[in-house]
Amino acid sequence: MTDTSAIAEYWERVRVDDPSLPETVPGAWAFGATPAHADALLALVLDGVKTGTASSLWDYEAADDPHPYAGEFSIILDGSGAPRAAIETTDVSIVPFDEVTPEHARAEGEGDRTLDYWRASHERYWRAHSENPRGFAPDMPVVCERFRVIHPR
Repeated sequence: MTDTSAIAEYWERVRVDDPSLPETVPGAWAFGATPAHADALLALVLDGVKTGTASSLWDYEAADDPHPYAGEFSIILDGSGAPRAAIETTDVSIVPFDEVTPEHARAEGEGDRTLDYWRASHERYWRAHSENPRGFAPDMPVVCERFRVIHPR
């Protein structure tokens, strides 16, 4: 369970470093589907290796959540739900799964950073963890997001 007061306190600390950031606490979330996966992906973000992520547009629709947009801020949680990083989304595109680019796969920073690895791992992920009944399809809409870490610098 995520501690909303810890998230708000974290955002206050981030804003001390950059007072130009909005006062409103942004959304907080973790990468991956398990605590261990969240920690592994967070480590890639903190190491500067992971600068992109991908989500199923169908999952956003199933959860009735808006998808990310350029200029959006997010707080990234570790596997225990503690805030560990803040990011700014710099670019968002929605493309069919089978049209995700090698550049985007590399930006995600996972495995050997190839498109083949990206496709295999994301297909497995969406087949196992999708929030919608459609799960996975080769032409499913994928929200490809690029981001930059704003804290810690």
